[in-house]
Amino acid sequence: MKIIETKNLNYSYTQSSIRSIENVNFSVLDGEWITIVGKNGSGKSTLIRLLGGLLKADSGKIIIDGLTLSEKTLWEIRKKIGIVFQNPDNQFVSGSVIEDVAFGMENYQIPQEEMLVRAQQALKTVGMIDFAEKSPVRLSGGQKQRVAIAGVLAIQPKILILDEAASMLDPDGRDEVWQTIKKLKEQQNLTVISVNHDLNELNLSDRVILLNDGKIAADTKINQLFSDSELLSKNDLKLPFLQQLQKDLRESGINFTQEYHHQRELVNFLWKSISGT
Repeated sequence: MKIIETKNLNYSYTQSSIRSIENVNFSVLDGEWITIVGKNGSGKSTLIRLLGGLLKADSGKIIIDGLTLSEKTLWEIRKKIGIVFQNPDNQFVSGSVIEDVAFGMENYQIPQEEMLVRAQQALKTVGMIDFAEKSPVRLSGGQKQRVAIAGVLAIQPKILILDEAASMLDPDGRDEVWQTIKKLKEQQNLTVISVNHDLNELNLSDRVILLNDGKIAADTKINQLFSDSELLSKNDLKLPFLQQLQKDLRESGINFTQEYHHQRELVNFLWKSISGT
């Protein structure tokens, strides 16, 4: 079942004749993980802001969980969508972690007692309940993003949108965030849309949508994207290290039975190939 659908979507920023989003058509199934990629200025962040009702399209339709986005349905649709942005520091408004997680629920007039229960549950879900009374400014980058995710989960959305939510973190922090999202998707059957400029982090996605100058250049599976060197080149994208290494090894005569997206899996395969075990 489709939970998101866009039809002939167009958008231009004020005083610009160039469309940031042009005739975009795609759909997302309930429980699917879609990653939107593309070079800077391709329209990635603009598209997700349109989906979240933060920007109003010039023309076209956005349908979220059966509701066509409009002024009348905006509030109802926003209850279905949670957005986590790039910089976690810009999302904190309270003095303690649990107060911050509860803050977003105030807009939905949720009773105080229920807010506390939801906030505690959300923090448990992301593994941050022990930090409930801490100040957000004392957390690491990965911990801050997990708290930001908890704040979104507390409103119980069906769709989670991540706008480069791990791009400002170190490798450990990025892995912390992506593993948290993976667990949540599996446990709660969340639909996930992530914006990412790093092709190394696509392995959790079911599908990839490639944007170029506000248009969809490709809507495909990860392996198909990685195998199309011409498409990557046209869009100023480079193969992730693991995929480039496997490509080079194939050309040197090593046969692969599958594509490996994790370093450890590739190392294990190569070790067995070399040792003959």
